[in-house]
Amino acid sequence: MGNRVTRGDFEWVYTDQPHTQRRKEILAKYPAIKSLMGSDPHLKWIVSSMVLTQLLACYLVKDLSWRWLFFWAYGFGGCINHSLTLAIHDISHNVAFGNKLAKWNRWFAIFANLPVGVPYSASFKKYHIDHHRYLGGDMLDVDIPTDFEGWFFCTPGRKLVWLILQPLFYALRPLLVNPKAVTEMEVLNFLVQLAADGALYALWGLKPVVYLVAGSILGMGLHPFSGHFIAEHYMFLKGHETYSYYGPLNWITFNVGYHMEHHDFPSIPGCKLPQVRKIAAEYYDHLPQHSSWVQVLWDFIFDSAIGPYSRVKRVYKRAEDGL
Repeated sequence: MGNRVTRGDFEWVYTDQPHTQRRKEILAKYPAIKSLMGSDPHLKWIVSSMVLTQLLACYLVKDLSWRWLFFWAYGFGGCINHSLTLAIHDISHNVAFGNKLAKWNRWFAIFANLPVGVPYSASFKKYHIDHHRYLGGDMLDVDIPTDFEGWFFCTPGRKLVWLILQPLFYALRPLLVNPKAVTEMEVLNFLVQLAADGALYALWGLKPVVYLVAGSILGMGLHPFSGHFIAEHYMFLKGHETYSYYGPLNWITFNVGYHMEHHDFPSIPGCKLPQVRKIAAEYYDHLPQHSSWVQVLWDFIFDSAIGPYSRVKRVYKRAEDGL
């Protein structure tokens, strides 16, 4: 458990992200892909059913012992809440109601946020735009670990702790790396979430609230679903910064595993990303891909060549910087 990660810095590159050029090539060859862009008419109903399921679960756990509450928070609630965060990821691209009803997407994301227990959907959208626009961008893409994370979490034991604490790092990293002014939507997100948590506490006591928050923390920490955090952009092979996963967990995670396709076409909802791969198979089938998120987590912990530093970074020149 003491083998240190061999990397001492990020993989710095001086080229643009590959998704921009590939998108242009695919659209030129297969213009029909444009028809896949737009909203997913089923997303709002699927998400609503998941929120209602968690509401029912809150009622059922109100009299459970704490031991069983945490068991179900990890095994059931954590799965649903993690899946809801990925629904919020899709909604952040306006695929629930389309671009013409952008405000509806933001409000619906706040609704999807309710079972998560803590407000984050509005902040996620604010920063996720930069993740796509400035993929790997130094001080811009807050999906990239900090230098402290890369330096400190450098042994199998420490990497295990880092995985467990993923929700904490994802929450705090934007405030340290690229702080932005609080928006009106973030304030509304906070107030709505506070009211929902308060209502649950008034109705059924503390345990339902703990169930939701614990499910989110556990489900986004050391959990099979959390393999996608590492699988998406950690450099398992030199020169490749985005990877797809085509396994069965996509069925309950809104196809987030089709991550190469998603970054190529972020305006296409997750339900249609398999069609992108099918249409433009020659662009995707030869690329490195993951077959198991659990294997990804295992390799991340025990492979001395992989750690928080295993990310591609680049410096972007932004127009607003006057560069």
